Amino acid sequence: MKKRWWIVGSIVFVGIIAVVVLSQLEFEYAYIPDESELLNDQRGFFDGYDVWGERVPLDESASLAHSNIDSHQLSPDEGAVRVDEEFIQFGREQFYKETFNNEEYMTDVLGVIDGGITLPKMMKALIKLRGQGTNNLQVELDKDVTIGDKTYKKGELIDTGLDVPKGAYTPLGMPVSYSKGKVRVGASCASCHATVDRDTGKVVEGAPNNNFNAGMLLALAPNTTAFFPNTEVEVLEAYINDQKRTVKTSKGGDEPLPDPEKIEADVDQTIASWPKGTFDSTIDLESNPTQIPDSFTLEDHPYGWNGFATIGPFKGLSSLNNNVHAQNSDLLAQYEQSNELFDIDKEVYIGTILQNAADEEHRYDPQSGEKPSEFFAKVDDTPEVPGVNEMVKPPHFPKISLFSPNGTVINSPGYHFGEQINALSAYQNTLRPPSQARGAESSSLEGERVFNEAGCASCHAGEAYTNNQVIPVDELKTEKSRAKAFRDTVKIMEEPWVYTPDTPVPIPNGAKKIKVPTDKLDREQLNLTLAQGNEGGYKVKGLIGLAWSPPYLHDGGVSVGPDESKDLGIPGTLRKAIDPDARNSLRALVDRNLRQKVIEANKQDPSLQHVHVTGEGHEYWVDEKAGFTEAEREALIDYLMTRTSIEE
Repeated sequence: MKKRWWIVGSIVFVGIIAVVVLSQLEFEYAYIPDESELLNDQRGFFDGYDVWGERVPLDESASLAHSNIDSHQLSPDEGAVRVDEEFIQFGREQFYKETFNNEEYMTDVLGVIDGGITLPKMMKALIKLRGQGTNNLQVELDKDVTIGDKTYKKGELIDTGLDVPKGAYTPLGMPVSYSKGKVRVGASCASCHATVDRDTGKVVEGAPNNNFNAGMLLALAPNTTAFFPNTEVEVLEAYINDQKRTVKTSKGGDEPLPDPEKIEADVDQTIASWPKGTFDSTIDLESNPTQIPDSFTLEDHPYGWNGFATIGPFKGLSSLNNNVHAQNSDLLAQYEQSNELFDIDKEVYIGTILQNAADEEHRYDPQSGEKPSEFFAKVDDTPEVPGVNEMVKPPHFPKISLFSPNGTVINSPGYHFGEQINALSAYQNTLRPPSQARGAESSSLEGERVFNEAGCASCHAGEAYTNNQVIPVDELKTEKSRAKAFRDTVKIMEEPWVYTPDTPVPIPNGAKKIKVPTDKLDREQLNLTLAQGNEGGYKVKGLIGLAWSPPYLHDGGVSVGPDESKDLGIPGTLRKAIDPDARNSLRALVDRNLRQKVIEANKQDPSLQHVHVTGEGHEYWVDEKAGFTEAEREALIDYLMTRTSIEE
């Protein structure tokens, strides 16, 4: 009966969309689970102020006398952000439904539902679930698509990795809207940082979507070139076939655009190589996707794989949230920095992204004689800022800063400056994984003893099991590509100035500016983050929620499935739609023999080498050669699997 009602409900939902489309009404829908639909059985709470990352509670036992904050500093003029239950719940709402208008980039520019995957095929896949939910929505291809030397046939099922909770009408983190005569889909935080438990169908808030096939979803779109800065397309001249397809550059010269089909083919092939559960968060003209992180964020600073989000509210977490939305879902937002960072004139940069846009209205024609920036200004709903997402220019724009390494700050009109990203931070800091860790046998004292004896606590110390440090990549012996991603940003980096948290958006004239404090930064650590005078480094990851976040390491290369004799590496797990097993993957992290098998399996896949995924490094062993028994190693894994809480 329940299945029948869900099918009826799905048909009604589709009918509502059809009615809305025909009547030209605007429409928005995003799934937000009720508390009863969550597997998380615990959540933190904080009532007080965040003052540039220092938490000042309001209760009597933690008064101002116990902090470094004076009472006059609990003011927006000093950067203080008030946190209470209402603010946290606002952050949760933003987590699930806020796209900051990225559906325009994802749908109109990229064409995520206008290529091999279409909205009707997605709706068919959802109805086929009959309300049961899934952690991997399989969608039929609407047409043949060739990527590299492989052709995917019409009707073939594609693993999207999109999670659909029981009874939901849309995938988790994929809001659907209708405006300006078109249905659009966007991406909220939940698409990557929440998942559906495969056993119960319930939502785990904060757990990474470790089989999200973002690379394939992008590659199947008609204009994957919209993400060309995330690939090795360094020299656009290599893609020029027609010298007459030129644009006027910002310096008054003429420069040809790359051939749209030729560059599209290369970008498709590279991005389709990203392993499931990864995303390339840096537009450094190198394809180096990182493992999607969890959102069990309290005390796990600095944020980002290399600790780049290290200053500002919530110890840098708001900076990370800003980067996710102000850059990763709208690469047009970076056109003012394209010349300095990529040696690509901004007109060429805009033209390259828009010349093959999925939506005809957004498609730039170089034969028009119009500058790409002039064309873009006419179709952009937010011409006052670069890109199509809802953003504001901080005081240092167009220069970048440590707080906003993309140059802008994501912010919807009608809110205060930083209100949404700060609320997201407040909410994420309350998230805890389910207390019953999947696959753990015990949380014995023996495991804690091994953890300390093996030296794990020398780095994984503190409440969140991290010393909050960045470790040189040469010491970790991991793949170096991602560690150097921020090296060129220092060329245009200024001191970080923002507006006070009570400043309304749009920013009024004369709004008060405040400098984000940097006096507590460790310069040696900062040089590692920015790869200045060194090869860069990676931050020490906190260990809360490891049972929910396999595979491991920054590249996600340490992956082992349920059968450790054959489910080895990315080729033996995620490439075969086999979910990584947390326990077995942790074993590969600390057992050198099993790790070597994983590394060898990864090396057999050339596409993984192309995107710098190896599973190498972090050679801190707890095996027989290191003097530990098999029983001690398993006790350690039990201990690691049961790290699910943090003291408030």
